Amino acid sequence: MEEAVNIVILALMAVTVIGIVFIRNLMAVVMLSGIYSLLAASVFVVLDAVDVAFTEAAVGAGISTVLFIGTLALTTRIEKKPAHKPYLPFIVVAITGAALIYGSFDMARFGDAEAVTNKHVAPYYLENTKKHTGIPNVVTAVLASYRGYDTLGEVVVIFTAGIGVILLLGSWRRGLTPPAPHKRDEA
Repeated sequence: MEEAVNIVILALMAVTVIGIVFIRNLMAVVMLSGIYSLLAASVFVVLDAVDVAFTEAAVGAGISTVLFIGTLALTTRIEKKPAHKPYLPFIVVAITGAALIYGSFDMARFGDAEAVTNKHVAPYYLENTKKHTGIPNVVTAVLASYRGYDTLGEVVVIFTAGIGVILLLGSWRRGLTPPAPHKRDEA
């Protein structure tokens, strides 16, 4: 049953990506991107990574969609047709995809009890978390204590991105009066 759910979600994600590629209406693309993020969040729920699913739903489907809609309010909603054929970007994406697939051949199988992480890293955290951090929840200890600097770095990146978006959208200029329009000399 779980495999069927995974296959259905993956198929819906593939259909959503195909829609994103071929649709020229940018508002529809933003909505499909939000749907894709919600589908990704549901994959994380199926994988029992509810904390990651919550983050994906909040940032991917929530904040990103709102920022994209705000950006579309300041621009046009229809994508302009490219002046040239996008062969170079397609080749770069194909090579990158092939490299990622090649790199995935070396990964441990999903749920493999004999994987290196399950033999050394996970048991260490499970046995020593309470002793080292005083935090009874292993996931909380890993995110807040062992990976504290990494989590702080992620927060700084999100904050910086938010400030950048605010500056790009020009909300910092609302108090300024616009310059007077230039009048032509009538002869």
